Amino acid sequence: MSTASVTARPGAVLADLLPTSRVRDAALVLGGAALTGVAAQIAVPVPGSPVPVTGQTFAALLVGTALGARRGFAALALYAVAGLAGMPWFAQGGSGASVSFGYVLGMLLAAAAVGALARRGADRSPLRMAGTMLVGEAIIYAVGVPYLALTAHMSATAAIAAGLTPFLIGDALKAALAMGVLPTAWKFLKR
Repeated sequence: MSTASVTARPGAVLADLLPTSRVRDAALVLGGAALTGVAAQIAVPVPGSPVPVTGQTFAALLVGTALGARRGFAALALYAVAGLAGMPWFAQGGSGASVSFGYVLGMLLAAAAVGALARRGADRSPLRMAGTMLVGEAIIYAVGVPYLALTAHMSATAAIAAGLTPFLIGDALKAALAMGVLPTAWKFLKR
C-alpha cells in the first residue's frame, strides 16, 4: 500500500502508514511503552509537590495520537503494568503505585481519547492538534489530581496547587511542540 493511499484514507493515524501486521502492532505498543518510560526519566522536581515535571505526559499523548486509541491504550497499559510490577521507568526511575500513579492512569485514558481524535483528523492541523493535547491533558489531570488528593491526604485545593497549577506552563509548551510535530509529519508524508 503506498503512502499516498494510506494518508488519503479517512481514519488513518501515523502508525497506519506502516505495513499492517500483528508484529507491527506489537512492536508499536512495546515502542510506545518504552518511549513513555524513557521520557519519564526527563524529570524536574517541583518544590512543594510530590509530582515532578516530566516528558512522560507528552510522550503518552504523542503515543496515543500516533498509534490510535487501541494501540495507544495498549502501550500505556503495558507501561503501567510493567511499572507496577517493578520496572523502574516511572518518573525519576520509580515503580509501583505512588501518589503520582493517578497521572499514569489518566494517561491510559488520555492516550485512547487523543488516539480517537487523531482518527478523526485532529492531528493534521496545528489548531486541532492544540485542542487534542488540551483534551488529553485535561483527562490526565481529571484522574491524577483527585488520586493525588486521596493518596497524599490533601484537600482538593492543596492537590490542585501541588498537582496542577505548577504544570500549566509546561503543558502549554508541550502542546505547542505537538502542534508543530504531528501536523508537520503529516505534511511531510503527503509529499
